[in-house]
Amino acid sequence: MKKIPVIILSGFLGSGKTTLFRNLLAQSKKIHIPISGVVNDMSELDIDGEILGNTTAVEENDKILISIHACLLSSNKGIKKLDRALTRLFSSKESKMIIIETSGSCHPLPLVEYFQKQNQVKLTGIFNLVDSLMLAQDFDNATALIPTMQSNLASGIRDTVNLLVEQIMFSSHIFLTKCDRIEKERLSLMGSAMSNINPFAAVHDIQFGRVDLKSLFELQEYNYFKVAKLIEELKPILVSETKNERPYDLATCVIKDDRPFHPRRLWDVCHKFLDKKIYRSKGFFWLASRDKYSILWNQAAGGINLEIIGIWRSTIIADKNHGISETEIDVLKEMISKENSQFGDRRCDLTVIGDKSHVNRFTDALKSCFLSNEEIELWHSGHAFEDPWPKKMVRFTD
Repeated sequence: MKKIPVIILSGFLGSGKTTLFRNLLAQSKKIHIPISGVVNDMSELDIDGEILGNTTAVEENDKILISIHACLLSSNKGIKKLDRALTRLFSSKESKMIIIETSGSCHPLPLVEYFQKQNQVKLTGIFNLVDSLMLAQDFDNATALIPTMQSNLASGIRDTVNLLVEQIMFSSHIFLTKCDRIEKERLSLMGSAMSNINPFAAVHDIQFGRVDLKSLFELQEYNYFKVAKLIEELKPILVSETKNERPYDLATCVIKDDRPFHPRRLWDVCHKFLDKKIYRSKGFFWLASRDKYSILWNQAAGGINLEIIGIWRSTIIADKNHGISETEIDVLKEMISKENSQFGDRRCDLTVIGDKSHVNRFTDALKSCFLSNEEIELWHSGHAFEDPWPKKMVRFTD
């Protein structure tokens, strides 16, 4: 029986894995090559699963994507869930390839061991995505990675730097992301640093997740021999981590509220409280100044991206020129009536991931940005809130 090729999208929090996966799904739909996938999110909100679920390919066939959230795929619990997910995907007998997007805090070693034992699939690539902006800001264009790792080893410390370096060491291909915002000279330094860490991996820089899907079918099986010594050295150390859903002193905090953010307060809080110990925050929200749109919040390291994900149903109903039938309006009203919110279907669902010592501080600061009761009255009366955020936002598409 011909084995189905599997590609693992690995990489630290916010490195661009979902963007790449979204791009591959769009290509799959366009060129009629069926692929399926598993997406892993350590947060209970499953933001990445919702983002991928909004792509045309998954909307037309939701059986091609399975979401595993609220646990790490590299944990003992996660490996069992992955095994069940792959069994479900095998049953469809349609996919030509399986893509697995891991959580940013996932260690590749348990996945490598798992796929080495499989007979229905073959692992053909571990694509490690590395945020070039993060390397520039936090690790002196990646030149500080190895010294920091060596310092950790000497001190008996295991933190996110160990994870980041070990993700690179297990990769078959390394992709420097967000490179459109980095000078070529600095990218060259980063590429050299990646090759020093893993001389066996091909290093590429990509923008907006642009990787040719067809080229992935030309890859040979992952070379397990090259990482055998690495597995032997790391496995005793990782035993405790596979039992832990929050290793490396990581913590997550979820924010759920139906109120909008005050745009000026949110701007000020991000500039004051967002630091390199907040590795990732993501989710959906709305601004009091832009109440028409559902906005995707996507923060990694010191950068924040905002994307328009859609228009709230409440906005469509309130628009006198909505251009849809009364029957359709009734359907929208019925859907909204099931929401437990004072603002129709509008809501904020965010997750914050970072160092335990910083997550609560940043989360509390974000919560202070919601409108007060007095400000909600102002919003109802049509008050114009000061909004320093960029006027142009990216629109979410395939």
